[in-house]
Amino acid sequence: MNTHHHKKLVHEGHYVAEVDVELIQDDHAWSPYLSLDDTKKLDEVRKALLRSDLKKASELAEVFELTPVRF
Repeated sequence: MNTHHHKKLVHEGHYVAEVDVELIQDDHAWSPYLSLDDTKKLDEVRKALLRSDLKKASELAEVFELTPVRF
């Protein structure tokens, strides 16, 4: 079993969070996959962004605010 770091993006409203996770690579048909802890972290970040709790989301990920580009 091998693991490697990966960044997943979580987009809610006008915020995006970059979450560090580990992808698990092995001989199973579902490979690569995330650990249960990483899936819970992604859910926590998404829920925090939904309620605009940027402090909580920032504790778990790097958070960005999206701004529209106008020409």
